[in-house]
Amino acid sequence: MAAAVAAGRAALLLRRLLLAQAPRGPPARPMAADAAAPAYETLRVTQAREAVLHVELNRPQKRNAMNPAFWREMVECFAHLAQDSACRAIVLSGAGKLFTAGIDLAEMASVFMMAEGDDAARRAWHLRKKIRQYQESFTALEKCPKPVIAAVHGACIGAGVDLISACDIRYCTEDAWFQIKEVDIGLAADVGTLQRLPRVMGNRSLVNELAFSTRKLMAPEALSHGLVSRVFQDKEALLDGAFELAAEIATKSPVAVQGTKINLLQARDHPVPDALDYVATWNMAMLQTEDILKSVQAAMEKKSPKDVVFSKL
Repeated sequence: MAAAVAAGRAALLLRRLLLAQAPRGPPARPMAADAAAPAYETLRVTQAREAVLHVELNRPQKRNAMNPAFWREMVECFAHLAQDSACRAIVLSGAGKLFTAGIDLAEMASVFMMAEGDDAARRAWHLRKKIRQYQESFTALEKCPKPVIAAVHGACIGAGVDLISACDIRYCTEDAWFQIKEVDIGLAADVGTLQRLPRVMGNRSLVNELAFSTRKLMAPEALSHGLVSRVFQDKEALLDGAFELAAEIATKSPVAVQGTKINLLQARDHPVPDALDYVATWNMAMLQTEDILKSVQAAMEKKSPKDVVFSKL
């Protein structure tokens, strides 16, 4: 019996030795996303450039309309990307002919019309809980410390405006248009447009006009009023521009970039004295990063900032 066990161990050791010495072939190419990334029903995540991930709304046959799975998957996706140290910037776009038609009314109607509860108060309680869950789907973009660039082509309707309002940077094509559509279906927008868009555009009169009337905001007007920062000829040029910007951001210190996003959002939502106090507290730790020494040394040696290699965060 002992001899059999010894022989078995010897065979196992020999097998390990042969595997260790076997030629390994070329190294595997980087995956589109982290190996642990979940599969999504309504989103597609791929790697666009080094340290840049591309998140696509991926229901082109339904004009990227937002069904129940979408709201859940947005939270899951951006929570995962927030923890992915290989990701430093994100581009968000829509597959197919347009960015998004907004809420999928056919699939979402039952969610709101059949709220749980034995009476009005209990139904309202559960409905409020559901709305707060959907709000988190776009707040997840803000909670993710990586900059998110929205690349909009064609129509961006209803909840699509809520979505891009939570992004850090917005680009669009010449044929893009934006529409706050909710009052046409009998409700007030409730997942971010009314709260974020006035801060994004800085023109409350225009935001009120768009929200009350549901008129379309075309790309030139969106540019002139600050909803988007660049307009491109077509979708291909749009994505190239978005990926180029994301790649540029990805070369910077992740300590600096992610700290900048966090402090920009904190400053947006707090008075200036509070925001100044916050960034002082933030930087009393973050100023100790080696990224500053690397950057200063590169500047003294007249090197490009792109030549500096920063560790993952």
